[in-house]
Amino acid sequence: MTTPFPFTAVVGQDDLRLALLLNAVSPAVGGVLVRGEKGTAKSTAVRALSALLPAVDVVPGCRFSCDPARPDPGCPDGPHEPGPGASRPSRMVELPVGASEDRLVGALDIERALAEGVKAFEPGLLADAHRGILYVDEVNLLHDHLVDLLLDAAAMGASYVEREGVSVRHASKFLLVGTMNPEEGELRPQLLDRFGLTVEVAASREPDQRVEVVRRRLAYDDDPAGFAARWADEEAAVRQRVVAARELLPSVRLGDGALRQIAATCAAFEVDGMRADIVMARTATALAAWAGRTDVLAEDVRQAALLALPHRRRRNPFDAPGLDEDRLDQTLEEFSGEGEDDPDPDGPGGGGGQPTPDDGSPGDSEGAAQPEAGEGGEPQAGGAGGGEQSAVRAAEPFRTKVLSVPGLGDGAAGRRSRARTEHGRTTGARRPRGALTKLHLAATVQAAAPHQRARGRSGPGLVLRRDDLRQATREGREGNLVLFVVDASGSMAARQRMSAVKGAVLSLLLDAYQRRDKVGLVTFRGTAGEVALPPTSSVDAAAARLESLPTGGRTPLAAGLLKAHEVLRVERLRDPARRALVVVVTDGRATGGPEPVALSQRAARLFAADSVASVVVDCESGPVRLGLAGQLAGELGGTAVTLDELRADSIAGLVKDVQRRAA
Repeated sequence: MTTPFPFTAVVGQDDLRLALLLNAVSPAVGGVLVRGEKGTAKSTAVRALSALLPAVDVVPGCRFSCDPARPDPGCPDGPHEPGPGASRPSRMVELPVGASEDRLVGALDIERALAEGVKAFEPGLLADAHRGILYVDEVNLLHDHLVDLLLDAAAMGASYVEREGVSVRHASKFLLVGTMNPEEGELRPQLLDRFGLTVEVAASREPDQRVEVVRRRLAYDDDPAGFAARWADEEAAVRQRVVAARELLPSVRLGDGALRQIAATCAAFEVDGMRADIVMARTATALAAWAGRTDVLAEDVRQAALLALPHRRRRNPFDAPGLDEDRLDQTLEEFSGEGEDDPDPDGPGGGGGQPTPDDGSPGDSEGAAQPEAGEGGEPQAGGAGGGEQSAVRAAEPFRTKVLSVPGLGDGAAGRRSRARTEHGRTTGARRPRGALTKLHLAATVQAAAPHQRARGRSGPGLVLRRDDLRQATREGREGNLVLFVVDASGSMAARQRMSAVKGAVLSLLLDAYQRRDKVGLVTFRGTAGEVALPPTSSVDAAAARLESLPTGGRTPLAAGLLKAHEVLRVERLRDPARRALVVVVTDGRATGGPEPVALSQRAARLFAADSVASVVVDCESGPVRLGLAGQLAGELGGTAVTLDELRADSIAGLVKDVQRRAA
């Protein structure tokens, strides 16, 4: 068995360690979401936590880890007879990103249930994690319906499996920990809200601390057992402190003054719903117990706010995470004299003596490098002249209607285009390929009914064979690859015009985020096309690249289209099931090089030959219009829409037009 890296040997990451320990003290806090760049000890700290949790007593032979002192009356392996329990270490169960629903919640043997009326149930990971830790690495890449299932189980303390009228319930109480790299995509706000606490982690910029990280890691790799032995005393001390805090927790008093500070803080930061207030109250109570106190102080409320509120303030994926600490202190001070809790807003923010990291927030994007202003003023007509223009801010985004890919796909679950999916409305039945996951009951009975006499049926149940089972076919929605091809040439450089263009693309990016798409960004200007952002699930990364996009130079339309075609070719090899929607944002002009118009037309026909769904957002303005974007859309086999028509209230016929052109 591999020796885990000791929890107390993790260098820095004070907020991460504190959030994990608070959940170990009080699992009712609701788990931890750890956000941060790769290589910041997220997984190491989580895996090390299980060694600090006290051992648990279980009913011998129970697959659901029932407590012998209080066995679950509804346990599928019950009822349990009174008797001594068996002690075992707390488990840490990992949920793989590619796990199926059956692997998470368990599976029923539908064939036995129909034929014999037997609830033959194979427990899943939610049962294994009961009274332990459930760890989801890269939780932002997990399918949304699986995230919903595990968050529902964490909130209710039980898991329910229902298939065709047959149901099984078992207890499932665990410490939920998820880790994610925001560059690979965000969780939806309603899923973020279900995690009790969130922590932003980043690698230290202090050379001494980085040296210590490397020194400890090398020592652990050379001799894991020996390294762990050197930290055994520290591990035992923290383990004992966790046990003591658990015992003290019921005695901690949350006074009216602290409650008013919690409510005032949540109101001041305009968080939605009441879950934040409840989580803050539980976190502040756990902080007091961790510090060995029976009263909640203002410093506990402050630290609870820093852990429980940042992820609940995000209204869209482009909002920077974090909390205004000056405003927090002002709110706590304003409500400091309204209770008997002796609050101290200016005290340390560590909550029970835990220091607050002094490095900056990794989510701060204000210091992102901005391109330098280029030479020259307004570009000449046609994009033939003008130097590079500095980036302009995007106009206010607006709501758009969905642009969908025609036909029926088989891609990853999402909310854009029609697809055959595991979840959605039932459209028919077929013989199962592999394990049966979604039984079509009527089709199964219809297939078995004609053979009952020949099979010698004598009892009330059906005599079923494997060949009788039918899998339900369902239709839902898939996520697509939305590839933006943006003209950044001199013909687009007028500030008002480019601001409107960026606002339109930003609006489409917001739509792509809500519909769980992957996005990519290709730009073209000067003499070449450039992949500004390879296909990714992180739409906020695309928004950041768009915001800093400079303009100027000629219009190499053909180069941009060819670069986009190459991106699609590579992406089809990586993810062949995900269909693409190409959104070309341009006025349709093509300049630079020999025969630029003819070359761009030939490049556009490559997309038509591959039946790639496409939309051209026509950015041409002024009283005299050449209609070049419309001609480009014709060569692409797609449709053209103006910036004004892109708005939700004026684009009603666009989807039908896209489908008609592609038919």
